[in-house]
Amino acid sequence: MAGEDDEEIRGLFRDLVNLTPTELERWLGTAESKSAGQPSGGGESTGHESGRRIVALLRTPAHDLSEDDHAHMRKVVGYIRRHLAQRPDGDVRETRWRHSLMNWGHDPLKD
Repeated sequence: MAGEDDEEIRGLFRDLVNLTPTELERWLGTAESKSAGQPSGGGESTGHESGRRIVALLRTPAHDLSEDDHAHMRKVVGYIRRHLAQRPDGDVRETRWRHSLMNWGHDPLKD
């Protein structure tokens, strides 16, 4: 991913983040969302914090995105790719695996 330019990373981000800003905001308000992932220093999980930032990124026009925004998009793309490669067997509907991915803007059941 380091070799991809900003336009390519925006395309990958759009492809992998399959929740709309409204869907992601709604999800982030649930108990399941808040209980998924590892807590960061402030008690909120890293994925939950990232989800709030993803909502903002989805609503930001491409020409207004900063280098820091593109760096976060790279982080999101990397996380989703790695996490998808670790899909557990069976029904994933109510798993922490799916809930964690959804915090990062991707619902594997939408594929």
